[in-house]
Amino acid sequence: MTAPSVSFEFFPPKSLEASFRLWDTVQALAPLDPSFVSVTYGAGGTTRELTRDAVATLHKTSGLNVAAHLTCVDASREETLAIADTFAEAGVNEIVALRGDPPKGSGGFTPHPDGFSDSCELISALAETGKFKIRVGAYPEKHPEAADPGADVDYLKRKFDAGADEAITQFFFEADTFFRFRDACDKAGITAPILPGILPIENWKGARRFAESCGTSIPKWLADAFEKAEAHDDGRADLLAVAVATELCSKLIDGGVEHLHFYTLNRPDLTRDVCHALGVRSQVELRDVA
Repeated sequence: MTAPSVSFEFFPPKSLEASFRLWDTVQALAPLDPSFVSVTYGAGGTTRELTRDAVATLHKTSGLNVAAHLTCVDASREETLAIADTFAEAGVNEIVALRGDPPKGSGGFTPHPDGFSDSCELISALAETGKFKIRVGAYPEKHPEAADPGADVDYLKRKFDAGADEAITQFFFEADTFFRFRDACDKAGITAPILPGILPIENWKGARRFAESCGTSIPKWLADAFEKAEAHDDGRADLLAVAVATELCSKLIDGGVEHLHFYTLNRPDLTRDVCHALGVRSQVELRDVA
């Protein structure tokens, strides 16, 4: 099995302690030579300035290719494009363009009166600048707001038609979920790269809530396995998490996937262990051996 290329998602820190954790996460995963790392926005754009600062700092200090998340939420077109310009001025030329989650308790997404109405408008405006490589979100299972799974494929095609270069999927737990989605995209005429998103399960209760909120199917075998493992405080849940994620990734690679995008939650150990199991080794270690 040929080792895949990889990328990692981080979220911006909200405290000094969280800043140290982010830096420790970057230090742990950077030796795996990711193609890029991305930094998220919080729901409702709540971490806009934190994202901007984290992106600029990582770009300057880590030597990694950093992609900044950018959303349409609670900002005018002028404000949103001004933020994009600050990324470009800092040397960051990759953006993950998303509509974004509405603020908690808002009841749903409502465009800013002077803002972008959806992600396609944002993508088009960013593409017109010619400054960025643009990645977008994709949903291998029905988005909670979509009429049906076919609508997600149609909307993804609109994103590529608007100027997107690549897509990153929401996480999923079974390889066939991705393969069915990939086949549907191929049938729709989508030829751009679609990177599968992988979530190593650090905490089952948290992962389950996350899955339920975004429409990710939870196989019964997975729920049963983690509930049994987490009943024991002896580390077996972590071993299970690595085994499950490694098997999922192996099936994806066997099915032709060449790149994996990991949602790290700023906790590097499981992601690093999965990457090692897949043959993605530290480039520093390889140079030392040579």
